[in-house]
Amino acid sequence: MRSKSRLKTGDEGQAYDYRAPAAYCPKNPTGRDHTAGLPLKLLTEILSSICPHACDDNYLSLEESMHDGGCMLCDMRHLAQCALVSRRFLVTTQTVLYHNVRIDPVHYCEREIDLAAKRKRKSFFERNGDPIDAPKQRVEQFSRTVRDNQSLAIQVEFFKMPYMTRETCVADLARTVSVLPNLKYVDLPDGIYSDDRSCGTLKQELEARCSDLRKMKYFRGAERSFALLSQSRPWQNLEILELSRLEIDPNTLVSMLASFPALHEVKLEELPMIDDSIFRRNNATSSFPPVAKFSLQNTPGVTAGGFELYLSRLEVREVLTHLTILDTGVLPSELHRILATAPYLRNLRINQTIQRALIPSTVPLCASCSLETFYFEVESPSTSPHDLQSPSESYYQYLAASILAGNFPSLISLYALSTSLPSLLLPPPAAPFANAKAPSSGLRQRLMLYTKSIPEHDWYLTVISPPTSTNRRGSATATRPISFYNGSTQLGPQWGEKARDSVIVGNGFGGFLAVPSDDGARPSSSSGHKHKHSWSKSKSSAGWMG
Repeated sequence: MRSKSRLKTGDEGQAYDYRAPAAYCPKNPTGRDHTAGLPLKLLTEILSSICPHACDDNYLSLEESMHDGGCMLCDMRHLAQCALVSRRFLVTTQTVLYHNVRIDPVHYCEREIDLAAKRKRKSFFERNGDPIDAPKQRVEQFSRTVRDNQSLAIQVEFFKMPYMTRETCVADLARTVSVLPNLKYVDLPDGIYSDDRSCGTLKQELEARCSDLRKMKYFRGAERSFALLSQSRPWQNLEILELSRLEIDPNTLVSMLASFPALHEVKLEELPMIDDSIFRRNNATSSFPPVAKFSLQNTPGVTAGGFELYLSRLEVREVLTHLTILDTGVLPSELHRILATAPYLRNLRINQTIQRALIPSTVPLCASCSLETFYFEVESPSTSPHDLQSPSESYYQYLAASILAGNFPSLISLYALSTSLPSLLLPPPAAPFANAKAPSSGLRQRLMLYTKSIPEHDWYLTVISPPTSTNRRGSATATRPISFYNGSTQLGPQWGEKARDSVIVGNGFGGFLAVPSDDGARPSSSSGHKHKHSWSKSKSSAGWMG
């Protein structure tokens, strides 16, 4: 007897079934194989475009390395089906597929609807069964695969999984990493960073088997294991190191950091015993190593004088490109001292809470020829309503004066906690028919200015272009921000382009939201014609609500 699904005719039988795409491929393909003459490198690039996340070489967690606009599980599934084409495709596909292994929790497409219903354990007495933990099963299957096939295990360099999976599957994760000798990054449970007893076996496997690990963290409670790094030296190729809330003295910190020759990114957070002494150079073996990315958070003992001492070394000045100083002893008025000694700095971020206003005439202007991205987030505590302006506004006036003086020729993006900064960066407009040149400005290229009033708000973008002379005699094109207002749709695409079917209400933080209107047609004036809008039509047109 034939199945009913094979007897379907019409549109229902001709519809494409995304659950079985292989059924629509020809059974016996004939003709010449045009892919046989492709170079191996080109074939690898073609197969990599099917599954883009398999080529990611970043050291970010699964949640931080999400790709927009696609289903990563379906991409991996399609790439695995390419291995069935030929033996040549099999070898190339395995190389791409096992380079970066992701255990995503769900499908980000309509396929998840059917699979979620199939994963439930149903019975006669319990119609709504408990769903199966799909990520856990995928980890177990992957562990069994790499343990049975060593040729696939040596190809794995990145292994990422959801947060709950890596917290509950510690034993499976330990068995998996024990056969991955070339592993560079793996999503680990939080207990391994604080020397939790439940993660002891996993940490021993990492130190014994995964000698090529590139990123590691140490939290409060891991002081002893961090102090033993200089003796055991398990990861000599470590590139990224994050330390948070550790009770360690400056000498121990410097000696540990100096034991990693390939270190290029360091993040220090809430280290109460750290001060400027970590930058003092005693001898060649116990000095703070030069790094490309340096981040300091909640370390009030580190001041601008310590950074000047650190940047006085030639090997440090030539390497440092990213610097983050959040709530440290470095004042915003002392940034000119750091910028003057960092000639290759491209990304700078400072976040500081100040109490007093700045007198710009007493402080030299900031200047940097290499800075491209600048986060200048200066806040002041809530002031009295009788004050004319907040003390933080004087720092943004100082920043605007530095930019208009032409001291940041390479600046592309600027982030600031001030809504008045766009007006400060605009030169005063010239008279309509005056014989004057274009207003002077230090901007040499378009500046992407992101501003907001408080940290809870979203960034508001203002594009500022340098002033240019026009062909009209006696006039000039002044620098003005680009508006998001659209004459045809009334509001820009960030409002969903449905302004006629929405009302604008406050969101409680000073911003606005576009909410669908509940009534029927918009009321018209007595002089205008009536629009034929019905309640059903208005409701159906707001498709962004799903």
